[in-house]
Amino acid sequence: MTSSKSDTPHILLVNPWIHDFAAYDFWARPYGLLALGAVLRQKGFKVTFIDCLDRFHPLAPACDPHSRNGRGPYTKEAIAKPAGLEEIQRTFCRYGIKPEWLQQEFKTLSSPPDLILVTSIMTYWYPGVFETIRMLRDLLPQIPIVLGGIYARLYPQHAKRASGADEIVTDNGQGLFQIIEDKTGYCAGITHNPNDLDNLPYPAFDLQYRLAYIPLLTTRGCAFDCAYCAASFLQPEMYWQSVPRVLEEVDFWHRRYGVINFAFYDDALLVNAKQHAIPLLEGLVRKKYPVAFHTPNALHIRAITQITAELMFAAGFQSLRLGLETTAFDNRSSLDRKVTESDFFKAVKHLKHAGFRSKQIGAYLLTGLPGQRAEDVKRSIDVVKAAGITPVMAYYTPMPQTRLWPEALASSRYDLAADPVFCNNAIFPCGSEDFSWKMLSDLKEYIRT
Repeated sequence: MTSSKSDTPHILLVNPWIHDFAAYDFWARPYGLLALGAVLRQKGFKVTFIDCLDRFHPLAPACDPHSRNGRGPYTKEAIAKPAGLEEIQRTFCRYGIKPEWLQQEFKTLSSPPDLILVTSIMTYWYPGVFETIRMLRDLLPQIPIVLGGIYARLYPQHAKRASGADEIVTDNGQGLFQIIEDKTGYCAGITHNPNDLDNLPYPAFDLQYRLAYIPLLTTRGCAFDCAYCAASFLQPEMYWQSVPRVLEEVDFWHRRYGVINFAFYDDALLVNAKQHAIPLLEGLVRKKYPVAFHTPNALHIRAITQITAELMFAAGFQSLRLGLETTAFDNRSSLDRKVTESDFFKAVKHLKHAGFRSKQIGAYLLTGLPGQRAEDVKRSIDVVKAAGITPVMAYYTPMPQTRLWPEALASSRYDLAADPVFCNNAIFPCGSEDFSWKMLSDLKEYIRT
């Protein structure tokens, strides 16, 4: 889909395919890419968006955008496994629209683009990014391609060497207009501050074919430095959006586009709660929007008080995920300092007292950590079930620029530094011999029973 003004370059935004053993649209949108698209559009650029993961593409089978609170499976096609993963006894797929549908998208462009911006998310999804770039090269051989996103920032040398892009972006977008000038010759004479949250336009989610849900990002950064997470590298400082601005955004997407599901992308939504989350929740309660809120990125357990729990329930939060990670409370200081056993049980008590049902609350448990055994995960499952909520296994993904990275390198049977495809959490790259698909199946059954 396209928005435009004349006499400025045409910028094409592309959300690439996923290549993986499994993928699901769990409120997953290319927030950063569409945020940049909104800035470009605001400054008068013509902006086009092609989403290789679009579940609502006109050629895709029809599906209800409101089912499963907006979530759903991607279209997929089996493809060859990457070198080194041949022994994995699972089907490897391209997730997203079919290649011929992507070719059809280019036929609908009103004019050729002057620059292509491609994003990337998980490091081990880069094969899908590379395939997307190859097709862009075939269809638009003279157009410069710029690759950004999380993979590009965590593995810049790998991306420069192998992606096929003309430039790799390793910042969070502040050099956007300089890149446009370098690649197109057009000097906009403006700068971009991605941390000036109240003066940024809403991300250009309206460029999608359908809006099944809207991600909200009311803060940038995280106050914690967890050993397994790269958030502090990707965004070293925290910034907050003002409460009135967040309320205006919810109002905008709900009233203009009829959106009823909103997913908070914040890494630390409840941090600094007195100044941010509590006034925000109070505002949502006053507005009485007939919408549902979700927290797929997990809530900081220690910040869940009776006040925040009651406000979230009154505001319409429907599904909560808690950042528990492990219940080895006595030995978790090397991972993070977020929560104690008392904090966890107290938070669950507050949530249930506020009115949340057990099935609405899940606790993430990191699975596949270096040195971790199946019995360790099973004990954590027991603790979460004893609290009366749902254990949710979150497969550990080793990442550069994290404190756990050296231990991940030492424990893995793969060369994680050489090729991020081996960081795929579906293959438990750092797991002991205990970790297998049979073990995982057994743990899932243990959770169900």
